[in-house]
Amino acid sequence: MDPAAQADINLNSPNKGLPVDNSTGLSDFPVDGAPGNPANTLPPGLTEEEAEELRVELGKVEEEIGTLRQVLSAKERHAAELKRKLGLSPLTELKQNFTKSWQDVQTSNAYKKTQETLSQAGQKTTAAISTVSSVITRKLGDMRNSATFKSFEDKVGNLKYKVVGPGGDRSAADSPADSTPTQENPPF
Repeated sequence: MDPAAQADINLNSPNKGLPVDNSTGLSDFPVDGAPGNPANTLPPGLTEEEAEELRVELGKVEEEIGTLRQVLSAKERHAAELKRKLGLSPLTELKQNFTKSWQDVQTSNAYKKTQETLSQAGQKTTAAISTVSSVITRKLGDMRNSATFKSFEDKVGNLKYKVVGPGGDRSAADSPADSTPTQENPPF
């Protein structure tokens, strides 16, 4: 790299003054119309001097690109080392980015409007369910007081009397805790 091109770059790199490797530059690829290239044809309206100036400028730009790549690579290594020293892993960074993004979403106007709308919808749904519940309760109460339901209740009572007998509720007398064990039912 020529000294004039180096003087134009001031990037405060820790690798300042290191030799430049242009092996990855675009100068390795042939350019149509370049000397030594079999297709030495110039674009229309371009003189040989203008083409040579453009080739020289292209070489300088490619050299600068190579230098910038090296500087960027050194800066990325330095940033990775600083993150390692600070204990910042990629997972930690991802968590921090997710947390910050979620906070940004929560403070956005769209989120606030959506939250407000859903809250109002929830309140209206609760009110509607409460209204429906009270209507059903009232209708069941009305139905229980109706002559049809009383007739049905009487028929179920009669059926119970026929099945269980006049003793009615014998569930307490038939409880296994109250019965005394016999030889047929020895205790555990």
